[in-house]
Amino acid sequence: MRLEGKVALITGAANGIGYAAARIFVEEGCHVALVDFNQEVGEEKARQLNEMGTGNATFFQGDVANRSSVDSFVKEVREQLGKIDILINNAGITRDGMIHKLSPEDFQKVLDVNLTGVFNCTQAVLPHLIENGKGKIINTSSVSGVYGNVGQTNYAATKAAVVGMTKTWAKELGPKGINVNAVAPGFTETSMVAAVPEKVIEQMKAMIPLGRLGKPDDIAKAYLYLASDDSDYVNGTVLHVDGGIMM
Repeated sequence: MRLEGKVALITGAANGIGYAAARIFVEEGCHVALVDFNQEVGEEKARQLNEMGTGNATFFQGDVANRSSVDSFVKEVREQLGKIDILINNAGITRDGMIHKLSPEDFQKVLDVNLTGVFNCTQAVLPHLIENGKGKIINTSSVSGVYGNVGQTNYAATKAAVVGMTKTWAKELGPKGINVNAVAPGFTETSMVAAVPEKVIEQMKAMIPLGRLGKPDDIAKAYLYLASDDSDYVNGTVLHVDGGIMM
């Protein structure tokens, strides 16, 4: 029960890595605020978690790219759950395309969610962490943000920027007792990868020393480590969870 008594706000929590994190956090004694744009799916996932017997999952609908929406759901989380100890900026989207085909609209949409969304949520939650005198912020980057990836100008740009923000905030907020770190997943079995042709997926697997794609739980367990007291002296790091693909 490494997170017993803690409250975590997880964005993009209705599916994939976000939901895996919510489930593992609930199992570790945490009360999880699942935040997602999709209200129907989010409410169902919170219900499923509560059927596990803990009653420690609450859904909040919100759009991380919309600052008024972020301020609203952060306020609701604080009022309903009493505090916020952990923020996981997990929400993200892709709108892939080669640079000569990428539309300005798709470029901007990914920036709005993957980058501005991280800024919005962090700035809105931060006063509560400062009030606590302690807290954990975990941002989701990607190996694409560290090494680049063909067809992902917008996505890679946002994930690289998340690394820069993480390191900056680690320096700014460390003196306030707040640890800020990032996780950089590799190719992971989520809905984003499900749309990739099977031939390409097999090529991905061939590049990974462990011989398989990551599972959402693999990433969620990295979140758990960085959210727990076990990582109290870890600050400003980017934890690669990629099967060794980028060695």
